[in-house]
Amino acid sequence: MDYALLAEKRKGLRLSDLLVTVLLSLVLGVVYHFWSSVYDLFKPLFFQADELVYGVWFLAPTLAMLLIRKPGVAILAEVAAAHVEILFGSEWGIQLVLYSIVQGLAAELVFAVMRYRSFKMGTAAFAGAAAALGSFAVDIYFGYVTDYTLGMMLFKYALRIVSSAVLAGYLAFALAKALEATGVTQLLRPVTKKDYEALEHD
Repeated sequence: MDYALLAEKRKGLRLSDLLVTVLLSLVLGVVYHFWSSVYDLFKPLFFQADELVYGVWFLAPTLAMLLIRKPGVAILAEVAAAHVEILFGSEWGIQLVLYSIVQGLAAELVFAVMRYRSFKMGTAAFAGAAAALGSFAVDIYFGYVTDYTLGMMLFKYALRIVSSAVLAGYLAFALAKALEATGVTQLLRPVTKKDYEALEHD
């Protein structure tokens, strides 16, 4: 059996991969929209306390990549989820498109650096943190941080990065593992050479 040819055929995004990514993004887009209420609850606690839950908005790219494990999935998932937010009438409007592109691309780059071969908890955490850094870049572009002192800025984005590593990294990994236990991921991931060898030995 030509394992290389079989693997090559399954490298690209299939229609089923796209549909699952979009479906996941639809669900998380709804979560994104209503998460603003949770976000607002944290604001009165202390300065920038809301950043502690900011990482949920980067959940789509990491979770989608952990489930499907193919190039392009992270950025596609984040952009799709942002469009769901826009459809719900988000106050951020079209700005969300730019945020989603940069955040999704930042998360995607972490998996790309690992050559799409590492889907461990640590990799997911780095991807979540990278998405947070992407949001920082867009915040600068729109001038949202010009009034902050250096200390305030460092504190704000340090909290965001930690939140993103935990919620978009560790939480995403835990959710992916929970889905693995149901057997759903067997329908999403390409069959590997080891899988084919195991079949031949049966």
